Amino acid sequence: MDLELTGRVACVTGGGLGIGRVVAETLAREGASVVITSRRIETLEKAAAEITERTGAEVAAIASDTSDTASVRRMVDEAVERFGRVEILVNGAAAPAGLVRNSLHEADPELLLADLNTKVVGYLRCAQACAPHMRQAGYGRIVNIGGLTGRSSHALSGMRNVAVVHLTKVLSDQLGPAGITVNTIHPGVVETEHIHELYEREARKQGTTAAAVEQGFIDRTPIRRVLAATEIADLVAFLASPRAGGITGESVGIDGGLTRGIFL
Repeated sequence: MDLELTGRVACVTGGGLGIGRVVAETLAREGASVVITSRRIETLEKAAAEITERTGAEVAAIASDTSDTASVRRMVDEAVERFGRVEILVNGAAAPAGLVRNSLHEADPELLLADLNTKVVGYLRCAQACAPHMRQAGYGRIVNIGGLTGRSSHALSGMRNVAVVHLTKVLSDQLGPAGITVNTIHPGVVETEHIHELYEREARKQGTTAAAVEQGFIDRTPIRRVLAATEIADLVAFLASPRAGGITGESVGIDGGLTRGIFL
C-alpha cells in the first residue's frame, strides 16, 4: 500500500532512541523528510546520519526540551525554516515507563509533576507549535504515543497516559475542521533499549531475574512474544498518512492482546 507520504515533512519527538527512532526511519523510508528532536544532540546527530544512510531521506537533528515552551517553539521554527512546513507530528518524548511506579507512601510528587509536564504538557506544547503550520498546509496528522499504564492501575505514572487520551480527544475536536487528525497509540511490551531497564527494575522488586520478568510478560500476552518497534512504527506511519484521514480522536492499543480490558 502506498501511504502517500512522499514529500511530507514530519517531526518526531524523542526521535533519537527507541520507538521514536524507528518511527523516524519508517517515515523516512515512506518518503517523508523528518526532523528528530530530543534533549541530546549527539544522540540525535548519530541517529539522523544513520537513518539518512539507510533510507536516502533528508533527516534533521534539532535539540529541544519538551518541558520548555520556548525550546519547543524554536525547534519548530527551525524545522519550518529547514523544510518549509511541518505536516506530521509524532509525540513520543517522555521518560520510558514513567518516573513514579512505586507505592503511594514512596511516590515523589515532584517526579509525578515532571512526568506530566514532559509527556502531557509537552505534547500540548508541540501540538500548539505545529498546528498553525498544519492549518496553513491544509493537512495535518498528530500521533501521540501513550502507554498501557493508562489502562491499568499498577503505576501512578499511568495518569499521564490517561491525560494524553483526553488531550487527544479535545484536540481532535478542535483541529478536525482544519483537516488535522489526532490519535493516540498505546504500545505494549516492545523490544527497545529501554525495555531491558524495566526488566531489571522489576526483577529487583520481585526478587527474580530479568529473564523471568520478560518471560512473565510473554506468558501473559496472547501472541506469546514481545513486539518489535517496527510494528509500532508501521501503525504510526499509517495514522500519519492520507489513508487514515477518517480516523481521529481514537486510542489504539498495539500490545499483542496484553490488555484484558474491553474498550468500546
